[in-house]
Amino acid sequence: MELPSVTEKICFETPAFYANKKIFARIKEDGESLVLYNEERNLWINKDPKTFFITPHYENYKYMLINLERVEPEELKQLLKLAWQQRAPKSAVKQMNL
Repeated sequence: MELPSVTEKICFETPAFYANKKIFARIKEDGESLVLYNEERNLWINKDPKTFFITPHYENYKYMLINLERVEPEELKQLLKLAWQQRAPKSAVKQMNL
């Protein structure tokens, strides 16, 4: 999946993905979870708390954790695109929707 204006950097010694210098996803240090920006994370957590969850560290942030072994690939793809849309510049989002 290609998304405009994405850069990859190392964050906490793991790969992280940024849109417009704003992080929207990164691999957690355990290698089994993905940290993902999501403005409606509680909907996902309530839907499937074994797949979508937070730790105390993320309580005050708009991020959730995703268990990579449990999430469906298509669902993960949609969530990554949504996280990117929520963090990317409006011009990049508009370009993607053409």
